[in-house]
Amino acid sequence: MDWGTELWDQFEVIERHTQWGLDLLDRYVKFVKERTEVEQAYAKQLRSLVKKYLPKRPVKDDPESKFSQQQSFVQILQEVNDFAGQRELVAENLSVRVCLDLSKYSQEMKQERKMHLQEGRRAQQQLESGFKQLENSKRKFERDCREAEKAAQTAERLDQDINATKADVEKAKQQAHLRSHMAEESKNEYAAQLQRFNRDQAHFYFSQMPQIFDKLQDMDERRTTHLGAGYGLLSEAELQVLPIIAKCLEGMKVAAAAVDTKNDSQVLIELHKSGFARPGDVEFEDFSQPMNRVPSDSSLGTPSDGRPELRGPARSRAKRWPFGKKNKTVVTEDFSHLPPEQRRKRLQQQLEERNRELQKEVDQREALKKMKDVYEKTPQMGDPASLEPQIAETLNNIERLKLEVQKYEAWLAEAESRVLSNRGDSLGRHTRPPDPPASAPPDSSSSSSSSSNRGSQDNKESSEEPPLEEGQDTPIYTEFDEDFEEEPASPIGHCVAIYHFEGSSEGTISMAEGEDLSLMEEDKGDGWTRVRRKQGGEGYVPTSYLRVTLN
Repeated sequence: MDWGTELWDQFEVIERHTQWGLDLLDRYVKFVKERTEVEQAYAKQLRSLVKKYLPKRPVKDDPESKFSQQQSFVQILQEVNDFAGQRELVAENLSVRVCLDLSKYSQEMKQERKMHLQEGRRAQQQLESGFKQLENSKRKFERDCREAEKAAQTAERLDQDINATKADVEKAKQQAHLRSHMAEESKNEYAAQLQRFNRDQAHFYFSQMPQIFDKLQDMDERRTTHLGAGYGLLSEAELQVLPIIAKCLEGMKVAAAAVDTKNDSQVLIELHKSGFARPGDVEFEDFSQPMNRVPSDSSLGTPSDGRPELRGPARSRAKRWPFGKKNKTVVTEDFSHLPPEQRRKRLQQQLEERNRELQKEVDQREALKKMKDVYEKTPQMGDPASLEPQIAETLNNIERLKLEVQKYEAWLAEAESRVLSNRGDSLGRHTRPPDPPASAPPDSSSSSSSSSNRGSQDNKESSEEPPLEEGQDTPIYTEFDEDFEEEPASPIGHCVAIYHFEGSSEGTISMAEGEDLSLMEEDKGDGWTRVRRKQGGEGYVPTSYLRVTLN
């Protein structure tokens, strides 16, 4: 079935339908164009969002990047950025393959439709012109017939009129004959015009217009097919990026599963572990009445010259570092402003960086030497002397980096020795008392009460101990102390002294073999444990001298 046969008389309908089809094509192109703008705006907003939340600092300078949760978040942001790239690809495909292609095709269809409609209108005008000629010849034939009949009646009336002259009768007859001849000519012309019009009309309705309608039908069907393909491109553009989008979503899922709670807790420890032991208890200071104390080297808070401590405003409070505002520290090249553990890590990083730079300079020197050898063997390739400044500069850099490596190695050895001394691995129990830890015991003002309660015998024995090395009894927390108040601690267990120990340094306390003690604080890795004697007094003793039982 075709339009030329079934719609032979529906020229205006076909004209409206083809115009509607082209309008639909233009509307779809406009829809896809706006859809492209939406995709581009969406992708732009996603990229801006990702840029807003990405870390501003480089990974090597950002300690937060070591946490799995931060790494997963950054990975999710990268996947979202890749997702935005796929949305941009969708927009590009729609713009090129749909908007541009269909817009160009629409213009071609409009030109073709215009040509076919002009051809149909010309055929209609020709048929209408033939019909007008037919009507004119018909009216002329009708008019000539009436005139001939009227002339014949006039001639007959004069012929019967006895008063009419012979000349008048002859004249009337000639006029009637002339009119009759003109009517016959008009008849022949009308018949010929009618035959010609019928032939043109048959050609118009059975050949000319059906061909034009068939061309318009073919054009409209091609337009419909092209539009359907354009509809398919809309989904094809999505399906084309769907595998990549699925990978992006899978990457987000993997990032979510990569969050490791325990690892993040360990990372926090590694980043901020100071290597120090916890500070001891703060001594109760009774300002209500004067207090004369018996000096003892084994009690905390008693000056080494044996004079009693001052009470009242004249004595400054001890400061405890974990609480309150810390003083602003000056950053030093050897990182001595950092806690031992953090200092060791930073020095290790710096040493690794210097070694990498040193290896790079060594490789560059070897490359320059090889190039110089080539220039010496083949002078046309270059002047060997031109490489001397670069070689000299490389040698200077190597010497400088070697000195820096040695410097950082010395600092690192010092830091590691301090960390190890703070940790102080506990020694096994032997038949004879093991050596006390090499590091000084932690400072604890709470042990000062032991001097007032300890017997004179302990004080005497303590005074006979050899003098300590310089700096041995210096507290290690002085630079981190801050003010705070806390309640007296309760025992967390009990322990038995398996060896006799004389508390001769500040912060320690004496104990007898087999003595029952209260456990106040466990060993923090430095080899010392804080205990309380039953008769009063607290202080630190070597962990290896005790048998500990926790509550």
